[in-house]
Amino acid sequence: MPDTIRATDYFYTMAPDTPGEGARLLRVFRDAGVNFLAFSAFPSQRKSQVDFVPADSAAFLAAAKAAKIRLKPRKTVFLIEGEDRVGAIEGILRRLGEAKINVTAIDAVTTSGGRFGALLWVKQRQVKKAGEVLGVGMGA
Repeated sequence: MPDTIRATDYFYTMAPDTPGEGARLLRVFRDAGVNFLAFSAFPSQRKSQVDFVPADSAAFLAAAKAAKIRLKPRKTVFLIEGEDRVGAIEGILRRLGEAKINVTAIDAVTTSGGRFGALLWVKQRQVKKAGEVLGVGMGA
């Protein structure tokens, strides 16, 4: 089965870098019934950048607004899924490199059942070109 690559929305907020803050944020969305395709957080300038990749952006935005969570504007991330194998990500990174597209960040993991998943970020000005290189329909 071939890899699937899709472009999807992501949003982020800056939150205090304190114990329990991630759980507090996720509880807001859990209580609103918001499901995530991915979630990531990391320290940044004495705070934490918290990235959300919602399954339903409209429901996510409504829940964030109701909870008064300040989000940065919508951006695009590539969600990659496939059968785990040696070099699974190398070919994707090589194609982007050959097209002179710099990868800002990538997080990749394997899962049970011989599968892998990854989030891949490029500069927003290069999303359309990266989509073309990766064979992702970017819509209108």
